[in-house]
Amino acid sequence: MPEQPPKNTGPSPLSRILFITIPDSFHPHEDMMIDPSIPLPVDPGEDPATWSPDSLTWEMILSGILTVLAEEPDREHADYYREFVLTARPDIFTELTETGIIAAKNENFSAATDIFLALTGLDPERPEGPANLAITYEQRADSLDRVGRDDDADFFREKAVEIYRDLLTREDIASDIRLNAGMFFVKIRDYESAGNQLESFLAESEDEDKRVHASRILTEIRSHNLSDQLFKEAYDFIKIGDEERGIERIREFLENNPDVWNGWFLLGWGLRRIQRFDDARVAFEQALSLGGPNVDTLNELAICEMELEAYDQSKAHLEEALTLEPDNTKVISNLGVLKLKMDDPLESRRYFEIVLEFEPEDPVARRYLDLLNETYD
Repeated sequence: MPEQPPKNTGPSPLSRILFITIPDSFHPHEDMMIDPSIPLPVDPGEDPATWSPDSLTWEMILSGILTVLAEEPDREHADYYREFVLTARPDIFTELTETGIIAAKNENFSAATDIFLALTGLDPERPEGPANLAITYEQRADSLDRVGRDDDADFFREKAVEIYRDLLTREDIASDIRLNAGMFFVKIRDYESAGNQLESFLAESEDEDKRVHASRILTEIRSHNLSDQLFKEAYDFIKIGDEERGIERIREFLENNPDVWNGWFLLGWGLRRIQRFDDARVAFEQALSLGGPNVDTLNELAICEMELEAYDQSKAHLEEALTLEPDNTKVISNLGVLKLKMDDPLESRRYFEIVLEFEPEDPVARRYLDLLNETYD
């Protein structure tokens, strides 16, 4: 289950860390001497109050050091801690990177974040830690999007933006990082940054499959003028809730770029947010005809059709979206809302129960299930 953004998150991970001095006879590695004057951080596990030095292990020390470096990379003795870990476990970067990637794929985003923060603190000059951390934040945002937690998703996307912006100021960045950054910027509709990074990737990379993919996206950006200032302003205005100005900007853009499906989607999004469902429906239909089916367009069109009581069309478009992303709980939840509007409470309940199987704390599903219980039980 996706974790809440760190607002009022409780005690810091450092609160459980103990700092102890150990004898110089206690060696992690034959090539390293312990400096007994420097306290080493120890992660005692769940209950620091009951921990005894008799149970000390090197894994506790390594875990403690990685926690300190993740939370306070500039802490006193940080360089000593880094040398300690890298001497004791020279392959730790590879080991932890693989573990973190697996954790992120399994949507254990909290564990993956801890790992990549630790790797970033362990060697701030290496790009692997922050690059994988940015990907983790992006995946976490996508997961939150699927359950309709848009504000929380935006929080993690902003964190990914910060990391990419920092990485891209460095020299000799791997071309794959530029590709990942470019595709991320496409997702957040920062097409100017996306185009710049994809161009740099194509100039540097010799991976033909990746080059074909990057070239196709770059061609769409350039040929459709997606880096146009009007497009960017329209998206920014709508996102901050100034729909009228956003709609004005995107209409100006579409006057010169009538065949750009992304522009029609943006127009529909703005119109739907101010409840102009008829006009929004037309815009989303145009986006579909130009760009083909995708989950966001189908879902938005279905919402408009639902509000216009075109229930059969709404159902068809939601089911088509679900074939593209079977675990998209926003779509499943909208099917539950639609079935309730169609006076089918049993089927509505089934959809909201499916949502809770994916996301047990989903507030929309719980609210509707409470409504169904009050109304029909």
